Amino acid sequence: MPKAVKGVLVECDPSIKAIILKIDQDKHDYIVEDLDDQHLVIKESQLPRLKERLEEVLADTQQMPDESGSD
Repeated sequence: MPKAVKGVLVECDPSIKAIILKIDQDKHDYIVEDLDDQHLVIKESQLPRLKERLEEVLADTQQMPDESGSD
């Protein structure tokens, strides 16, 4: 018997979508359906955790400003 899963439609840039796909690739805990280049259906119950993981990844990839200055 099929099982229904509550999902949330997420619209994002392709670059952010690529990060979400990478986060999901190990355990498949977040994505219900990959719709197109900018849309995903995410498990409603996992959305807060996915947001946390995405923020962590983005924080790790942001470059710190150069403090040496050009004086």
